[in-house]
Amino acid sequence: MAKSYRVAIVGATGAVGIEMLKTLENRKFPVSTLKLLASAKSAGKTFQFNGKDVVVEELTKDSFKDVDIALFSAGGDISREYAQACVDSGAVMIDNSSAFRMDPNVPLVVSEVNPEDVFTHKGIIANPNCTTAIMCVAVYPLHKAKGLKRMIASTYQAASGGGQKAMNELIEQTRDVLDGKEAQVKVMAQQIAFNLFPHIDSFTENGYTKEEMKMVNETRKIMHLPEAQISCTCVRIPILRAHSESLNLEFENEITVEEAQEIIKNAPGVQLRDNPAEKIYPMPKDATGMYDVLVGRIRQDVSRTDKRGLDIFVSGDQLLKGAALNAVQIAEVLISRD
Repeated sequence: MAKSYRVAIVGATGAVGIEMLKTLENRKFPVSTLKLLASAKSAGKTFQFNGKDVVVEELTKDSFKDVDIALFSAGGDISREYAQACVDSGAVMIDNSSAFRMDPNVPLVVSEVNPEDVFTHKGIIANPNCTTAIMCVAVYPLHKAKGLKRMIASTYQAASGGGQKAMNELIEQTRDVLDGKEAQVKVMAQQIAFNLFPHIDSFTENGYTKEEMKMVNETRKIMHLPEAQISCTCVRIPILRAHSESLNLEFENEITVEEAQEIIKNAPGVQLRDNPAEKIYPMPKDATGMYDVLVGRIRQDVSRTDKRGLDIFVSGDQLLKGAALNAVQIAEVLISRD
């Protein structure tokens, strides 16, 4: 008889928590018991899992007794507060926040890139920033073939990156502007309706935002490339869901467009969408709800005299590959040796 696992979702009523619940069911993860954990004000809400009602419980330090795997998506403060209780109970914590990503004792994992790092865990496994995860899935197979040296990224990030409240704000502001009213800014840094802004998370001393530095540092850790030259600009755009990225890549070895297309065709977790003549290229509209990251607009970098540079465009669902799906995939790797 196949082994099954006692699973908990912390932050179960949030946008990512709800996607974690759906992903566990859709991927038929072997769950024997499921705990949905959230704040006291969300306790008592009911969700369906495999045709049965599951009632949300209030998160406490005792919540992890009789839990094997705990998927956390309730923010860094909650992760830090409850991590020790989770690990002490014997559960493995798979954390979607930034709390432990750069801790040298915590593996930071994208399932298609460094799954073997899962087995170095000491009770906590970190899920990367959503934009980093989407980027790594697309870039890693090209790196494996040709050796990534330098990457310049510009991101086009949906409101979903700011959670359900940010998505609601986009809808409300759009409605207000269309009705001739002033947009009310409550959740995001600026008006998002009919606008975009290069400000995601807070700014650091070097002029980059924390979001931008997450992409730099997390990518180096995940891909085991501590010396990789990476720079990025992260931009919030007025769409509800799925992030996109424009990536300029420099490799150690020459690579043609045709080679890159063939590599992407055969890589896990990505789909090639690259026929501009037929208006086929990655778009967030198409990536929404998809497990795979879409890759296209593959071009030779015309600013170079050699063939070591490419430009590509990618779109991926921030709530899935960027968060919930990758967390569940980490859990699948974790149990793969049982």
